[in-house]
Amino acid sequence: MTAVAPDLFVLDTDVVIDVVRARSPQMLTRFREHAGSLAISSVSYAELRYGAARSQSPDVNRAAVDEFASFLRVAPFDAAAAAHAGDIRAALASAGTPIGAYDVLIAGHARALGAVLVTGNTRELSRVDGLRVVDWRA
Repeated sequence: MTAVAPDLFVLDTDVVIDVVRARSPQMLTRFREHAGSLAISSVSYAELRYGAARSQSPDVNRAAVDEFASFLRVAPFDAAAAAHAGDIRAALASAGTPIGAYDVLIAGHARALGAVLVTGNTRELSRVDGLRVVDWRA
């Protein structure tokens, strides 16, 4: 069963990076507008921590990731998210249009939460049935 959370926005990893680096003024505006309704998947959190750990300034970047994460909900990846991710992966593989493993996990998580996935990767993620995607840079 899918939870209904029409006002929940799950930020994809690429969007978090853009917000942290202040790359897009309009994305920052949207971020502020929806500040109380934002989440990231624990999968994205893992990706961000990995990137920070592999950077030239791991301590500084880990602290930046953790500070950012403290301002929003880090949604734990659970059985419902896993079920959605498995179904998505199978459907896209059957259609001959697979997407990356992390994208499948994050898409499954957002769909399980009934959330809108905010991403710069709408080309691939819009192929996921039942997933609402939006690009705040557009």
